[in-house]
Amino acid sequence: MRNYRALAVSAAAVAALGIAAPAAVAWDQPSNIVALPSVIARGGQMTITVDGCRDGGTASSDAFPTTTLSPIHGANETAKGTATIHSNARPGSHDIRVTCGGRTLTRPAAFTVIGGVQGGIGGSSTSGATPTDIAIGGGLVAAAVVGGALFWMRRRSEKRI
Repeated sequence: MRNYRALAVSAAAVAALGIAAPAAVAWDQPSNIVALPSVIARGGQMTITVDGCRDGGTASSDAFPTTTLSPIHGANETAKGTATIHSNARPGSHDIRVTCGGRTLTRPAAFTVIGGVQGGIGGSSTSGATPTDIAIGGGLVAAAVVGGALFWMRRRSEKRI
């Protein structure tokens, strides 16, 4: 009878340990990597949030330098960091690799880099006026001079009558 009691207590202890073990392993395991905004231009700043990273860690990608993830106080096991996208990052989808507590998690295609625009100059890539612009502008000025001269000559002849 004593053997059965010892066996039952041992089985209960092993079962309790078996149920608690996955929770203990998941405690320090990074999961749910979120990158906001998910579509970003070169040179922009992106916020990375990772669940299961209670002591902080690092995030890296080929589109931004390794970034430190700091724990968020008041949030359960969540860490957050800000990454600045390289100005010469390749347009397209990029992965994020997160390391927390000695464990690494990769989220493929976590964000997309779009090519930068040349703001402020209308998207133009040339500087100064082209020969076509000069010809059009010169033609408009000549037409205005001729039209003004005709109008002035006509007004002048009306006054004599």
